[in-house]
Amino acid sequence: MNTPPFRLAQPARLTLSGDELAGAGIRAADPCCAPAAESFANVKRRARLAELDSHLHCSIIGTCLSTHELRKLVPRFTGLDRRDASDLEIHHAAVELAIEGGPAAKALHKLLDERYAGAIRRFDKAADDGDLLELWNEALKNGDIPPAYWALMTHPFATMPVRQKAFGELHMLSHLVGAANRADIRRLVALEEENAALKEKIERQQSRLHELSMERDASSAALNAQLAQLVAQPSRQMPADAAALEAELQQLRDRLADADQRVALHTSRREAAEQRTLQEQDAALALRKSRDQALALLKLVQSECDALERATVDAADPASGAAQRRASLDSVQGKRIVYVGGRPGSNAALKRLVEAAGGELVVHDGGVEDRKGLLAAALPGADIVVFPVDCIDHDSMNMLKRVCERHGIDYHPVRTASVASFVELMARLHPEQLAQLTNSPPPSAFCLRHG
Repeated sequence: MNTPPFRLAQPARLTLSGDELAGAGIRAADPCCAPAAESFANVKRRARLAELDSHLHCSIIGTCLSTHELRKLVPRFTGLDRRDASDLEIHHAAVELAIEGGPAAKALHKLLDERYAGAIRRFDKAADDGDLLELWNEALKNGDIPPAYWALMTHPFATMPVRQKAFGELHMLSHLVGAANRADIRRLVALEEENAALKEKIERQQSRLHELSMERDASSAALNAQLAQLVAQPSRQMPADAAALEAELQQLRDRLADADQRVALHTSRREAAEQRTLQEQDAALALRKSRDQALALLKLVQSECDALERATVDAADPASGAAQRRASLDSVQGKRIVYVGGRPGSNAALKRLVEAAGGELVVHDGGVEDRKGLLAAALPGADIVVFPVDCIDHDSMNMLKRVCERHGIDYHPVRTASVASFVELMARLHPEQLAQLTNSPPPSAFCLRHG
């Protein structure tokens, strides 16, 4: 299981043995989290939404509540417009309300309890964290994840390792979307070919139906004309062979009935084909949108790879001078950059790159090892602040925005905590742009991940 981009609290004691925990994929508890876990273990009631770790609120809100439900509830406690606000703004506001507590958090908790009352009753039968894991694994197999996730997170016997295991498994499910996109693109091509074939088949059927309708109308008109002629003739002018005339009339009626049946059959087939075509068109539109998103992400990753390759070639070329080796990172020369979040390995590499280019890189992990109180003190005096959206929590991101706007510091979110994303950002920030940071208007408060 991939570790989340923050440290989750873990208790010092577990009801399961060490071997059972290892078999279930749960890591041993950290001693630093023992006091919080022991105090929570004494509470024999379901946890409130506001009492949960703030790092869990994002996954709970995004998994267990739909955007339609949040649009009804969130505007009652915030200034967001129910119709004009984006889905990301609604989700971000709901997470902040859950973290702050108060009436909004109570309303969210009540909505979740009412929606998943059946799952809560089913999980109430669990006597310890081992039973909770069994119920959670059963829900994963059945695909009924949102009710089980809410019932497990608020259960009285849910320990921090159990919550962390459920969080990690839910997090890994999101990575399946990327793998599914490639299969969807292949299906899109096949569906477009099938759609074209169906359109051609429908056109042929419609042409054939039109011909049959014309034949039926012509036969009906001829039959009606013949009947009218026979009725208009006097009885004395009737042919001698009345039986032959009656047989011919019956034959015409049979042909007319057969034509009606064929028209009805082709009509039903045409309607079914049209319905299937509409469904395939909707599926093709959804797959095309997914493909466009994947291509946009691929283009962004390609630009990051190109920037990293240029920086690597410049740094590794022994024939080039010092000024040329810093060409790809010349925008950081003489600048003080504060990097918040990220991973230790990539942060060390970034620090070496910036120092080699003549700049200064101050790294703060966002509160994992370093104190969060030191973050506000490290920002004044910085020329630019950078943070990866995949390795920073909500609290650090919000505090970072407020401090940067207060001191007029330009900040930039990057897609990932990789070296490529940082180098690509520095390549886009030319020295002329960095020189104008103090005269530029305040930066936008919009975040690529959290809003």
